[in-house]
Amino acid sequence: MKKKNTNNDKRDNKIIKISSVTRKKSNLKMKILLVFIVFILASLLGRIAWLQFVDGNFLREQAYSQQTINQIISPKRGNIYDSTGKTLATSAQVDTVTINPKKIKANSDEATTALKEKIAHGLSDIFELDYNETLTKITSNSSVETIAKKVEQAKITELKKWMEDNKITIGINIDEDSKRYYPYNNVASGLLGFCGNDNQGLSGIEYSWDSTLTGTSGKIVASKDASQGEIPNTEETYIAAENGSDLTLTIDLNIQTIVEKYLKQAVEYNSCSRGGNVIVMNPSNGDILAMASYPDYNLNTPFTPNSALSKNWDSLSSEEQKNALQSMWNCRSISEPYEPGSTFKVITSSVALEENITDTDIANNFVCTGSEKFSDGTEIKCWRTVPHGYQTLRQALMNSCNPAFMQLGKKIGAQTLYKYYKAFGLFDKTGVGLSGEASSSFWTEDKVGAVELATMSFGQRFTVTPLQMITAISAVANDGVLMKPRIVKEVKNTESGSVTTVDPIKVRQVLSKETSEKVKSMMESVVTQGTGKHGAVSGYSIGGKTGTSEPLAKNVKEGYVASYVAISPIEDTRVAILLALYDPQGKSYQGGQVAGPVVSQMLSEILPYLEIPSSADNTDDSNGNTITLPNVTNKTITEAKKIIESAGFKPKINVSGDENSLLVKSQVPVAGTQLINGATILLYSEENDTRTSVTVPDLRGLSVEEAIETLKNKNLNISISGKGYVTSQDYAKDSTVEEGTVIRVTFKETLKDAH
Repeated sequence: MKKKNTNNDKRDNKIIKISSVTRKKSNLKMKILLVFIVFILASLLGRIAWLQFVDGNFLREQAYSQQTINQIISPKRGNIYDSTGKTLATSAQVDTVTINPKKIKANSDEATTALKEKIAHGLSDIFELDYNETLTKITSNSSVETIAKKVEQAKITELKKWMEDNKITIGINIDEDSKRYYPYNNVASGLLGFCGNDNQGLSGIEYSWDSTLTGTSGKIVASKDASQGEIPNTEETYIAAENGSDLTLTIDLNIQTIVEKYLKQAVEYNSCSRGGNVIVMNPSNGDILAMASYPDYNLNTPFTPNSALSKNWDSLSSEEQKNALQSMWNCRSISEPYEPGSTFKVITSSVALEENITDTDIANNFVCTGSEKFSDGTEIKCWRTVPHGYQTLRQALMNSCNPAFMQLGKKIGAQTLYKYYKAFGLFDKTGVGLSGEASSSFWTEDKVGAVELATMSFGQRFTVTPLQMITAISAVANDGVLMKPRIVKEVKNTESGSVTTVDPIKVRQVLSKETSEKVKSMMESVVTQGTGKHGAVSGYSIGGKTGTSEPLAKNVKEGYVASYVAISPIEDTRVAILLALYDPQGKSYQGGQVAGPVVSQMLSEILPYLEIPSSADNTDDSNGNTITLPNVTNKTITEAKKIIESAGFKPKINVSGDENSLLVKSQVPVAGTQLINGATILLYSEENDTRTSVTVPDLRGLSVEEAIETLKNKNLNISISGKGYVTSQDYAKDSTVEEGTVIRVTFKETLKDAH
């Protein structure tokens, strides 16, 4: 019997055991590897799913943007016209100049540096830029840098010639753009507003109607290669831009120019520290014919401070400068409420008549003892030191008597007054379609005590905007019908040519026609017999009311507000005007004396322009006579002198040569002008047409004879309206005019009681 080999058996078992362990380890590794592979695959699938379903749209857009060229086509901004078709705002083609710094290179680094320096010099010289800043842009790593925006064609022509002369064909780009222009510079600046560099409206109508004026951008889409260049012969998509619509305003440029001229004179002459504001409205349809503030600003350079701001501009902080510019841009007619003062007595009178609380001419209806006293000890005085005594409502309005209106307010009561204030629209914004419109500030009805009711009755201790006030006055003048103020008359689609009319909107009937006629009659008495005489215009029926509101004790630095409201004609009223002068520092601060003559000036030009018939000849010289200037053009100097002298005038000739052969080329004033005896006539020949300019003197307060002599010493002529002393002149003092120019001067009798 053989003996078993135990050693071999042990070795075999050991091998089997080792093989089993190895196999188990291998299986584990395979499982780990498999799990890892599955994890990787799952992650990849998850990532693919994420990219496909979550980021898919974004990545498609990214790929599209990398593979396509999108060139934006800017639409042309719509024009803005006045009611007669004159262009107030328009867009003209300009260009934007950019560079591609990476494309500006030469054969070597040194040559590239020299080229970039050369281009920096050229661009900074042409566009008047800082050389170092321009060089920084050219040497940057940016793909595009902007050099100049809104560049005029003359500069572009200069740039193109420079590039041609220096054989530069790449790296400088000229892209078509547009720039907003305002042909009349400062005219209606607060109303129109302006645009920024991106042609987006920033204030005024430009801002409020931006979406209508802007239009819709177009674009050109084309394929591009890896070097970002356009791939030729590939499909190109063109989406046309839709140009903005044109706006036609209710503003009449002629009327706007008239009121701005006299507003500027009034602010400067009366040293109004806070400027002035004026609105002209057609009561029958709510059309705003003019809206202006002074100081104004140049719409073409809106970030340049006006004369009022420039005085201490450098001393202001950046934040103060920002706020000052914002204030300069404001349309004060809608954004700055004020206390209307005694002009508001027209509203109080209207309520009293409509409610049959009184009538226009009831004798001894009111009594003025000089003041009104209240149970809390408050005493409110009349503006006049001598009491007015017993008065009718008409007389109280003519005299602008505060005690009479305090008594009237007490009779009416706060509840009834507030009902009519609401009906007149004084609690609400007018909705004129301009941004930044403020609203009024009244006491809540339950807070109105005896004193509040008293001051409210004569227009103080509450605020309304000038537009709210003139809208309410216009309702009185329009047979009691309140119209919504209208500033935009038409919108024209420049693509289709279709025109959308913005129709006048009747808000409500506030007063009866009978009440309206009574109030207008009383307003006429204010001008013919009362405190508003300085607002009269010869030959026209004018209704008016003066206003002088004093500041609160805590706001004493704001000063008085001198105002005047007027309507004309009394029957079938076509014009309502409100003038407010803030903090006048001259000889007077009373509305009748300060604002009344200015309104008269404005209406004396507005009413004839609107072809409203006059019942009298407005020209009235010291002798009641004027002479028609004959035509002497194309006559010899000798003949012309004889004709001029025979007509009663004084010829002035600046020629050298034979007066018997030299012909008159032109004369100043022109033939047909009505002039007083002794007026100076300037004659010019073809050989010598050199004109001489002179400055207009200040005529305010002079008599007729003094004004004539003062102008004659300057070789200027005069057109006289009225009698008494000079209250206004159509060319402001220190204005520069040509010798022989006719200065229209208004004279009125001195009126102390022009409150």
